Amino acid sequence: MARLGFCGLGVMGFPMAGHLARAGHSVSVSNRTTAKAEAWVMEYSGDSFATPREVAAASDIVMLCVGNDDDVRSVMLGADGVLAGAHEGMIVVDHTTTSAELAREISTACITAGIGFVDAPVSGGQAGAENGVLTVMCGSDSEAAYAEFAAVATAYSRACVLLGNAGSGQLAKMVNQLCIAGIVQGLSEALAFAQHAGLDAHAVVDVISKGAAQSWQMENRGHTMIDDKFDFGFAVEWMVKDLGFCIDEAKRNGSQLPVADLVLGYYKELAANGNARSDTSSLIRRLR
Repeated sequence: MARLGFCGLGVMGFPMAGHLARAGHSVSVSNRTTAKAEAWVMEYSGDSFATPREVAAASDIVMLCVGNDDDVRSVMLGADGVLAGAHEGMIVVDHTTTSAELAREISTACITAGIGFVDAPVSGGQAGAENGVLTVMCGSDSEAAYAEFAAVATAYSRACVLLGNAGSGQLAKMVNQLCIAGIVQGLSEALAFAQHAGLDAHAVVDVISKGAAQSWQMENRGHTMIDDKFDFGFAVEWMVKDLGFCIDEAKRNGSQLPVADLVLGYYKELAANGNARSDTSSLIRRLR
């Protein structure tokens, strides 16, 4: 069993940290809203600290799951950040979806401080976090750091893979988001077409999900899209952030992302019209 720390107890981090505690690890937590950390301790036991620095001082592996690049910099590099409490042999694992550039920056800072770093964004959404079946895409400049983390990641993942040096995990998450963006837009158009054609859209989903059109999005979001239900875990505003990373990275590596660029515009339109917190499957609302 390991001494673990977890900073960031949102819809993903709260259950992920919980799985670590249930697996028998000693877990310390910290959250910007202290009431959330106190609620976690009430449910899972463990220790709650006011700052990431204190979490780091008490932990051998510290996981982060916060909002964006600026949040990661604050939690890692701030006066009361993780690096301020770092000690020899410690490992930092960032589950936040960020730019690959930030992952490389934080990795360099960790190497300078003499500690390991793994960028490890996840896929599977809130349900995956709650059920402990996330997919973890990893990048690290230290295979040893990755191996030590992977041994405890089994508590909340069904797949955890090292894909290359620091930043590789974030690049893989971009690939994941690009796939999702195209699939959800295609599914939105198809379901809207079915409804306009006068078909029973639920019956259509039931039959075509048994064939070549099947996808996770269809299986898990098809019926709720038809029913105009979009109160799930992964919000439009986060997809805007993630696709923005994809577009920026494509400019650097010479990729062409015409569909992603188009769908990013659609998501920005939804966000501007009051759907920023709706699930990403709310793309269909544009077509109604």
